[in-house]
Amino acid sequence: MAKNKRAVKRKTQKGDIERRRLLALSILIPVLLVLLIGLVVTRTDLPYAVKRWIYGEQPVEQYSANEHDRRNLELMGKFDEYVYGIDISQYQGRIRWIEVNTIHDQVAVDFVFIRATMGERAKDKRYAENWEAAASRAKLRGAYHYFRPNENSIRQAANFIRTVRLKPGDLPPVLDIEERPKKQPMDSLKVGLRRWLEAVENHYGIRPILYSGDSYFTDFLEKEFSDYVLWIANYNFWVDKPKKHWDFWQFTEHGYVRGIEGNVDVNMFKGSIEELEGLAVPYDASPNYSP
Repeated sequence: MAKNKRAVKRKTQKGDIERRRLLALSILIPVLLVLLIGLVVTRTDLPYAVKRWIYGEQPVEQYSANEHDRRNLELMGKFDEYVYGIDISQYQGRIRWIEVNTIHDQVAVDFVFIRATMGERAKDKRYAENWEAAASRAKLRGAYHYFRPNENSIRQAANFIRTVRLKPGDLPPVLDIEERPKKQPMDSLKVGLRRWLEAVENHYGIRPILYSGDSYFTDFLEKEFSDYVLWIANYNFWVDKPKKHWDFWQFTEHGYVRGIEGNVDVNMFKGSIEELEGLAVPYDASPNYSP
């Protein structure tokens, strides 16, 4: 009888231990899952990826001018600690620079990116006049090159270098890549992009900025070029904040700036004006300006 009682007691104790273990696991596992989900959400762009899967790429033409204006003002108001600027080319026509001061008559134009060159030989027809005029209308200016994937990258870099004379206080050169190659694989394109970036950095003594569309960068460039300062274009209305790795966000091509006929691209720099100035060509730099 005593042996039976001890056996029952051991079984009861064993059962109590097992119940406590299961209870601890039932609490610990949900807590760990919550922590894991929180870590994934905060350290990755999972919410963005989910929205992209649900909404996809939205044609901006489906929105009215008033809807574009409202979204632009809401974003700039929501992130009023950041600074804003525009990018322009010959497609904006002759700009009345004396009138260029604000975006949607509310937010200061603190920087301007100006297209300088395209491919191996082409130059923007209004680059020279826009470059000189922008110096008096915005705190910072920069020049960009439109990369043509089926043309030689070294000759494209030389075209930009011949055309653009940076001074201390100017923003770094920008490489704009948007097209997929027709005559070469993507790996060869990446080699060409790297050659352009290195040639331009060696000439000016400052690391260039890389511009691309969000999908293009994510699909083709993120692995090899994520260490550059990034300027990413994404116009989708469901995107309500810049992603973590976007230094500049071109959030609309339907901006309004007095002095410019028609629409203009508007860009957010994810930082203060002092931080943006910190990216510029330093005043003790002496780049080699010879072609």
